[in-house]
Amino acid sequence: MSLRFFNTLGRKVEKFVPIEMPKVGLYTCGPTVYNYAHIGNYKSYIFEDVLRRTLDFLGYQVKHVMNITDVGHLVSDEDEGEDKMEIGARRENKTPWEIAEFYEKAFFNDTNELNILPPHIKCKATDHVQDMIALIARLESRGLAYTSGGNVYFDVEKFRNTYNYSKLDTASYETGKRIEEDQQKKSPCDFVLWFTKSKFEGHLMNWDSPWGYGYPGWHIECSAMSMKYLGEQFDIHCGGVDHIPIHHSNEIAQSEGATGKIPWVKYWLHSEFLITTADKMSKSSGEFLTLSKLKENGFNPLSFRYLCLTAHYRSQLQYNDSAIENAEQSYNRLLNIAMSLKEESTNIGKADEEYLFQFRSALEDDLNTPQALAIVWGMLRDKGLTNEVKWAGLIEFDKVLGFGFAIMEKDKELLPLEIENLIKERELSRKNKDYSRADEIRNILLVKGITLQDTPQGVKWEKL
Repeated sequence: MSLRFFNTLGRKVEKFVPIEMPKVGLYTCGPTVYNYAHIGNYKSYIFEDVLRRTLDFLGYQVKHVMNITDVGHLVSDEDEGEDKMEIGARRENKTPWEIAEFYEKAFFNDTNELNILPPHIKCKATDHVQDMIALIARLESRGLAYTSGGNVYFDVEKFRNTYNYSKLDTASYETGKRIEEDQQKKSPCDFVLWFTKSKFEGHLMNWDSPWGYGYPGWHIECSAMSMKYLGEQFDIHCGGVDHIPIHHSNEIAQSEGATGKIPWVKYWLHSEFLITTADKMSKSSGEFLTLSKLKENGFNPLSFRYLCLTAHYRSQLQYNDSAIENAEQSYNRLLNIAMSLKEESTNIGKADEEYLFQFRSALEDDLNTPQALAIVWGMLRDKGLTNEVKWAGLIEFDKVLGFGFAIMEKDKELLPLEIENLIKERELSRKNKDYSRADEIRNILLVKGITLQDTPQGVKWEKL
């Protein structure tokens, strides 16, 4: 069996063949750092983490690039509304740069708690404005960009008439007719590459450009940064399904328009929404569940990771109290089994080949994580396998599942002095209000079978 993905570009499952075997260029749309990410966002990031881990597991050499949007993302993807960074700055009476720094740090603290691997390259939009200007100039030289009313627009009609237009969803052209029409556009579906004029005066983040003092449009950012680090053609581009009709479609148009290379990206993978009882989770509603809130409610972040793995990434995932409670129970049961297997395994064994084959086959089938989890539980229930074999299998499976069981094998048991030193570091972190590190230390100890209890006499620890 070979690795297969549902490619949104062709709307079918296709065999994965990288441009330059065994290398894989992977670009994932990162956060707009104007507020905390919500757990609906993290469903997508967990899917992308499983994708990267699967590629690593199968022997590919992955180069993972993620953008950090800290300018230019308007409230609407369709060039409408105010820059989200400006909204965040006004909300908290800070500069956009202060907002960006704070929420970028918060984002990566959260992804660390979810055991999401950091990208090999994270690129901030504000650090790559000159790359965006160069790409816009390239489009202009090819006759695909025009200036009107102070803004620079991409000319959709010229591109569509010139190239074999391979947009993800050509229906996105119609969306421009449902919003207030920008009178400066030749077509309602043209989109802004560079702003010098907008409906909101006094934009705080601006740069010099050939077209005037202004700032980039959101869509040009991802094209410029992905091509800078992965080349003019690369293998995989990911994001949420809400990116398909506008953002990703516009990315393809401007990238293929600038380079003339089709397809710009071979495989497009998109994650479905996390659904609450009301609707998909979003910040625009003003009410959204953060990872910190999830923890305040008593849940381990890795229980949420487990919940996400119970649904296929292309399926909507229903989130409610019952769902997270069941996921917590299952994750805790898996953690307890893992700790028992580690304790009872005098030697690391060799994983069972049949279960390894089944697990690999589930992943190769468009990242079928529900099936992969079922195979894990099947192996753990198999009375014909020794504890050493089960532990070895769990270590292998966890390279993709990402629960951190492999860490347990690196140091089978912490010595009391090591535990005390970690507790001291945790106390210092709490004193310095570095609560993320303090929580991380608690989780490290929990994975190794150590529980902590804060008492009036100090922190007490004991083995589970």
